[in-house]
Parts: sequence; structure tokens; C-alpha cells
Amino acid sequence: MNQSGASAQDDLLRRAAEALARRDPQSALGRIDQADAMGATHDGTLNRALALRLLGDFHGALAVLDDALAMQPYDFAALLGKASMLEQVGQGRSAADVYRNALKIAPPRERCPPVIQNQIDHAAGVVRRQAEALRDHMRSQVAALRGAVDAATLDRFDEGLEIYAGLKTAPKQEPLLLDYPRLPPIPFYDRAMFPWLETLEAATPVIKAELEALLAGGMEDFAPYIAYPKGAPVNQWGELNHSRKWSSLWLWKDGARQDAVCERCPRTAALLESLPMCRQDGFAPTAVFSALQPRTHIPAHTGSSNVRLLTHLPLILPGPARFRVGNTVRDWKMGEAWVFDDTIDHEAWNDADAMRVILIFDIWNPYLSEAEQSLITAMMQARRSFGG
Repeated sequence: MNQSGASAQDDLLRRAAEALARRDPQSALGRIDQADAMGATHDGTLNRALALRLLGDFHGALAVLDDALAMQPYDFAALLGKASMLEQVGQGRSAADVYRNALKIAPPRERCPPVIQNQIDHAAGVVRRQAEALRDHMRSQVAALRGAVDAATLDRFDEGLEIYAGLKTAPKQEPLLLDYPRLPPIPFYDRAMFPWLETLEAATPVIKAELEALLAGGMEDFAPYIAYPKGAPVNQWGELNHSRKWSSLWLWKDGARQDAVCERCPRTAALLESLPMCRQDGFAPTAVFSALQPRTHIPAHTGSSNVRLLTHLPLILPGPARFRVGNTVRDWKMGEAWVFDDTIDHEAWNDADAMRVILIFDIWNPYLSEAEQSLITAMMQARRSFGG
């Protein structure tokens, strides 16, 4: 097509768009027919579909939208339009599938005008309701088999079912420093893998007594857990950066024993020495009393390396306090410790009206042999020395 022909076609399509804005679909179709005589265009095809929709010809609009998607398969507007037409003709499940594909390529919501934001919200609602219906159907079909498995297996199965239905995503490891291969992404580990947890839990009263003695002198030795330097991007940590809402007192830090603190809680320090903490000169262990003030939320984040896991032991629980790792939310309970993978997205809430304190320390990932632990440590030290 020469330049004058292209200009004429553009003019016809512009006039068609103006007719649609006036809600005059018949005039719009006439202009689009004239423009198509010079060659079909994606914009013209989309506007033809809109004109047919305004005329109530939903099946015709669907067919034309398929033509538009044949030209540009990843066109967000065409996918939204097709899903909407499928809803109009009573094909709800097919509409949900198309909406799901549209949401995968949706532009950032904050960059969309309100009308598109409303369409995105509608699409998300349709997709979620379809996923909930699928979840409920699958649950009903497997109900008779649920009694044959134990509670832990059932918990995992239920999470898997919701992932399969599209309501949740599978937890994944996102380490900030070292993403070591072939280690399973397990949010909370089976406590049977750590028989020493019973020893730790039995010592709760001793550790709590030493902690309370430390707290009796005030919290001057506790420092903000988040302390980014001036000018560094704080991202989700804006509220907690340099804040005593979340503070810590270190017993071990980056592998170095904090003697002044350990001498003030000697029985706690001795117990930790006896446990299989992760030992990497210059990196680990880390052991810390972590204090969270009332009604404070620690936003979602991930840890540095999946070669080690974290242990939590609650020491002061004045009321409800929650912890989420991946898709699993648990409440802390006095006398109960757990081991989790902190490279999986996690967050915490102190919902009580008083301060919550837990003991945190790291251990090696149990899927690593002692020889591999040594190799990993040497590798990490080599990287550090390479950087001067």
C-alpha cells in the first residue's frame, strides 16, 4: 500500500473509532469495511469486534477477536475482550481460562487507567472463583480417601490441591546470597529430623529466666534488627529501618561469639554450644534474641542461603503471634520450637499488646554431609577473599 492509501485507511479507522465513541456501531462497521478493503489491520479487527459487541452479536464478536489474536496472540485488550464475550455467551469456564492468560501479561496495575484496573479486578475475581470451584470439586471427589493418611501428609496434600487448583503458588527458595542446588524447598521441616529439639524445648524455662534477667536492666543492649545505611534502598523495610520495633541482642553474630552477652546468660550459651549450630568461620553461627514490639509486623522477606535453616524457640509470648513461611501460617506456642527454611518468603506478626521475644539460631541443612559443608564453607570464604 502506498503512502496515500495508508493515510486513507488510517482516516477510515479514525472515523470508525469516533463512531464507536458515539455508540454508533453501524457507521463504524461501514468505515471498517472500507478500511479492510485495503488490507485487514489489528486495530480495525479489534474495533469490528467492539462494534459487533455493541450490536449484541457476541458470537460474531468472539470470532473476530480470534482473528485479532491470530494477528497478535499476546494482545492484552483482545484477550480481555474475548474472555468478556465468553462470559456473555455463558462459557464461564472458558472465560476464566482466557482471563487467566490475560492476567499473565497484564501491565502493572498502577500504570493502568481506572477502567482497565476495574477489568483486571473483574478478571482476577472470575479466575479466583473458578479456582475455588475447582478446589471444592476436587476436595469432594477425594473426601473418602482422606482418612487413610496422617495429619502431616494431609496438610501437605491440601496445600498441593490448592496449588493444583490455582489458588496458591508452590513455595520456592529465593536466597539473597547463595542458592545451592538440589536442596528441597520445605517451609517447615519435620521435627523428627532434629531429635535435639526436645533438649532445646526442655530448656525453655532456663533460657527465659536468663533473658528476663537481661531485660530487667532495660533494652539498651538490644539494637534495631534492620539498619540500612543512609542512601541505601530500604524497600519493604522503611517502617522498621533503624527502628526499635524489631530489635535484637546477638549471642553469636557471623560466626563470632559475643562474649559479653554470653557471659550474662551462661546456661543459654552453653546449651547453644552443645547444639548442632551451623559453623562457618566468618559466616555462622548466628544466634540472637529477637524482640518484636506490640502490634508490629515484619514484612515478607527471604534469607541469605539455603545451605542452612533457622530454628525458632518462643520465650515471651504475651498473646497471639503468627508466622508465615510460604503458604503455611503457624502460631508460636510456648515450649514448642520449629525449624524452617528462611530462603522461602516469610513474615511475622505480633498481634499482642506486649513485646514478643524468641530465640533464633541457624543450623546446617540436613541434606548436606559434613564433607559438603566443609566444601561450601571453603567456597564461601574463597569468594569473600576474592573480593578483598
